[in-house]
Amino acid sequence: TVALFLLAVLTPAGVTSAAALPVVINTWAFRTAAETAWRVLESGGSELDAVERGCGQCEIDQCDGSVGYGGSPDESGETTLDAMIMDGNTMEVGAVADLRRVKNAIGVARKVIEYTKHTFLVGESASLFAVKMGFPYEDLTTQKSLSLYSEWLNQSCQPNYWKNVVPDSSTSCGPYKRREEVTYKEEQTSSQRSFHNHDTIGMVVIGVSGTVASGTSTNGAIHKLPGRVGDSPIAGAGSYADSTAGGAAATGDGDIMMRFLPSYQAVEYMRMGTDPTVACQKVISRIQKYAPKFFGAIICANTTGSYGAACNKIPGFTQFHFMVSSPLLGRPTEQVVDCI
Repeated sequence: TVALFLLAVLTPAGVTSAAALPVVINTWAFRTAAETAWRVLESGGSELDAVERGCGQCEIDQCDGSVGYGGSPDESGETTLDAMIMDGNTMEVGAVADLRRVKNAIGVARKVIEYTKHTFLVGESASLFAVKMGFPYEDLTTQKSLSLYSEWLNQSCQPNYWKNVVPDSSTSCGPYKRREEVTYKEEQTSSQRSFHNHDTIGMVVIGVSGTVASGTSTNGAIHKLPGRVGDSPIAGAGSYADSTAGGAAATGDGDIMMRFLPSYQAVEYMRMGTDPTVACQKVISRIQKYAPKFFGAIICANTTGSYGAACNKIPGFTQFHFMVSSPLLGRPTEQVVDCI
């Protein structure tokens, strides 16, 4: 009882965690993803299996509309998917981005590891590879995604991701042309993403022997330019796994966060002996110096099973919810950390 109480303690600095293996930790309160990954481990599956199945469950569930098919249409109305998976023993990575007409993005990413000598496949070619691997072509559009797209068009295509173009992208739809004179101004990063519009499931799994795997899956930023790829499928940005240190996964404004390789940086902090919560906080603080209004969070776990999380405090986003599964908890449990 005391152990369970300590695991649930919340402080402004982070989450208190005891060390126990195996552990599954994932971004947001995506409970079925956590439960699926935990069941895979309980039935003898590998850490990579748990990551693939756990993130794949979110693709099936269309978690919050920000993972899987039928959400986040781009500015042409199409939903495309990004995903990656990483083996912390071999340091192999499989990733896909701008994946079209294939629902199981992280499953395709796993096949990149298993059947190619490559790391990252993109666009239509990634879809062709998926078909060769036995994945069916399926329509990723739903009535909901069509409705989101229609509403956006009716709101003069607001918000969007263009700048320095004519006509004025803040008041009208394109087609746009570049302005001859480019102006530079501070980026406003908190207006288009919020607690209710997150964009990734990130998951870290550490087995009983300390073996680490990680992965992500997302349908990216809503109303993005076609071809845009964020942090999620980038090794070291969306997630990172190293069985000699630990694993981490990030969520939030990928256009900002990917510039700092937050997941890699967090793992390196843990390698130096930094507590997982402090490692996560240090990563968030580093990004804050350059983009104080960014929307984002990160989860961290080391090879002893200790874990933590951190997030950037902005209006409407003062706490970050995530899931943890471990022998001490008994079942997948939602935890909360105060943003810094």
